[in-house]
Amino acid sequence: MNSATTGSTVPRRQLGRHLRDLRNASRLTVRAAAKQLEWSEPKIWRIETGQVSLRSLDVEAMCKVYGADGELTKGLMGLAKETKNRGWRHAYGDVIPEGFDLYIGLEEAAERLAWYEAELIPGLFQTPDYARALIKRSDPERDDAEVERRVHVRVTRQALLTRVTAPPNVDVALNEAVLRRPVGGSKVMAEQLEHLVHLNELDNISTRVIPYSAGLHAGIMSGPFVTLRFPANTEPPTVYVEGFTGALYLDKPNEIERYDGAFQSIWGSALDEADSTSLLKQAARELSK
Repeated sequence: MNSATTGSTVPRRQLGRHLRDLRNASRLTVRAAAKQLEWSEPKIWRIETGQVSLRSLDVEAMCKVYGADGELTKGLMGLAKETKNRGWRHAYGDVIPEGFDLYIGLEEAAERLAWYEAELIPGLFQTPDYARALIKRSDPERDDAEVERRVHVRVTRQALLTRVTAPPNVDVALNEAVLRRPVGGSKVMAEQLEHLVHLNELDNISTRVIPYSAGLHAGIMSGPFVTLRFPANTEPPTVYVEGFTGALYLDKPNEIERYDGAFQSIWGSALDEADSTSLLKQAARELSK
């Protein structure tokens, strides 16, 4: 292994988190894992904390010791190949399988999310019917069983919003167009907007709407993104930008600063929470007529 001192740390941190979770699931201590792999304990620790790049063969050996299945092993081996890259843009269908969702691990570890969406409700806030409409539209050939599996995964993720231990603080800014587009039909969209109103009652969630009257604002220039921040002394902030053929993960200080500035400007262009809630309720009523 060689230490990776340049470029994105995201794939290393992602890989380390997955391997740590696998080790814990197999009930192995660092010492026991190191003994079985014939490695030193510090080596295991450096891998799990994302401090080093890793060969795919080493990942395969760890997955075997930890009892990982073939699909997960393949995904982690693909991720290992990315740990040596100077930057990271994850393309779907590349060395990492499309079904291997790398973003979920970041989302679960985050203590704060700042999210801007221009066209759609964020996944963490979607109702099952809204999610189902999106998933079906993204691939009309997908069978019903697979659609329902994906809906279940998306809805299950939302438990982190109300978890007992340290639920994340989530600030979401939505372009007004999101409210006006009846994804899944008027009834589904009305229920979705009512769900947003309910979520806004939680202390750790704030949803604000940028009205059409705001005119040209920073979000139009930046496009949709989410910035994730993690507990102190764990991981640096990361910006996630989802595209049609892949996802971009950014963690360089100048990149974070640029997106932080954009979000602050977007937030400043939005209605306050009370007025945003009123607009959500009004849009829901209009759809219910």
